[in-house]
Amino acid sequence: MSMLHIARQVIVLSALGVVTSVTQAAEHFRIGWTLYPAYMPWEYAQSSGILDKWAKKYGIEVEAVQINDYIEAINQYTAGNFDACMMATMDALTIPAAAGVDSTVLAIADYSNGNDVIILKNGKSLEELRGEKVNLIEYSISHYFLVRALESVGMSERDVTLVNTSDADMVALFAQPSVTAMVTWNPMASEILEIEDAINAFDSRKMPGELTDSIVVNSETLNRHPVLGKVLGGAWFETLSVMQKDDEEGRKAREIMGLAAGTDRAGYEAQLEATYLYDDPNEVAALMTDPRLHDSMASIAGFSFDSGLFGSGASSAEAIGLAYPGGEVWGDRNNIKLRFDDTYARMAADGEL
Repeated sequence: MSMLHIARQVIVLSALGVVTSVTQAAEHFRIGWTLYPAYMPWEYAQSSGILDKWAKKYGIEVEAVQINDYIEAINQYTAGNFDACMMATMDALTIPAAAGVDSTVLAIADYSNGNDVIILKNGKSLEELRGEKVNLIEYSISHYFLVRALESVGMSERDVTLVNTSDADMVALFAQPSVTAMVTWNPMASEILEIEDAINAFDSRKMPGELTDSIVVNSETLNRHPVLGKVLGGAWFETLSVMQKDDEEGRKAREIMGLAAGTDRAGYEAQLEATYLYDDPNEVAALMTDPRLHDSMASIAGFSFDSGLFGSGASSAEAIGLAYPGGEVWGDRNNIKLRFDDTYARMAADGEL
């Protein structure tokens, strides 16, 4: 049989639908994460194959990518280079939402219960910060944390001088004589506090439930591809379940996360003690409608507006709408840019993922 005859047969069979079309490549998505105790589960989800297993279940590809700089990770998400990103819930409001990127909180991951620390060099109390320079990431959750801490002792941001500092540089910078105080988080805080003259003057244990972190997804992407929410939710809660185990599998998972965080299993477990992980999807779903979360977000919006983080066009702290389950909206209903969606946590709780 000639090659021309074979080619004609293929054409005829194709026309009759006998020859199937070339399989399309699976949709590819990326979630960005940086070094923080509650973000480390993505390292294990990626390396263990948990994330890939959930992605294959729904016929897509999902990659968890570590970024060296926290703000850079959020900026890349805001620019559309990532479909999802781990970030402080406050920063979801002040960076992507404030920039006009409609974002959805798929799950609240944790709250800081000692991970965020105000560190003084040869000092003991917050009052000693008066007149000093403080290194931190300006306008981030660390900035808000510092302001709330200063308020607790009758001080304000005007009593200190802020020095904008990347989290990637904090450990190295603390040793410099010009640095007198720093606001940072684990694992950097733990490493800095090992230095002889570093003192923990205030940490987030005094603000339980207020400094939360979330899995944030681009709302348009999630609406077009709800399976992405199922994959991220399924992989997240399975990984949390594994790492909580007091057996060989759980210890191995925590060791892998610890090594990725620049420490070991014991060091990472110490960091987890300062982290309240929302590992129960029922609790995550309930939190979305909890008035305490709503009040905290309203307080954050007030701080953000006062700090000019909503831009010159914002007329009030309610310039950006926040949508909660059940149709409740805080702020401008015509400008909803941050949504708290309990759909996937409830599906996880009900075994529907």
